[in-house]
Amino acid sequence: MRLTTHTDYALRVLMYLGLRGDNFSTIKEIAEQYGISKNHLMKLVHVLGQLGYVQTVRGKNGGLRLARRPDEITVGEIIRQMEPDMALVECFRNTDAECRIVKTCILQSALGEALHCFLEALDQYTLSDLLVPGEDLSRSFPIYVERPQADAMT
Repeated sequence: MRLTTHTDYALRVLMYLGLRGDNFSTIKEIAEQYGISKNHLMKLVHVLGQLGYVQTVRGKNGGLRLARRPDEITVGEIIRQMEPDMALVECFRNTDAECRIVKTCILQSALGEALHCFLEALDQYTLSDLLVPGEDLSRSFPIYVERPQADAMT
């Protein structure tokens, strides 16, 4: 299984916003920090806003920030929301699978169990957990991200 770039970027955006606390960030800022396309991030942030992860405010002092506290967002939840297709093999997609052994194959249940365990493990991690190495994580960016002293989001 491989997560899409869309999901990877969603996790990165949410981590960046989590580091910023209540402070607003811009799409341009995040794109520059990660070295990724601003246009791609605009579409992604729109989706994250629709899903209730990101709050956007227009205007001179606006930008985006987390809409929920980092400890209320699990990694498993994000992946379920962002991944368009969690079907690991053809027989997960529909009952009209063309595989000749689908009716007697144990592989489908084994892969289903593995996928369930994968997501269950990620449900044990919140966005807050990903921010634990906060200061070191902030220093990893090309332009140091100063973390707020009193973070109201955590």
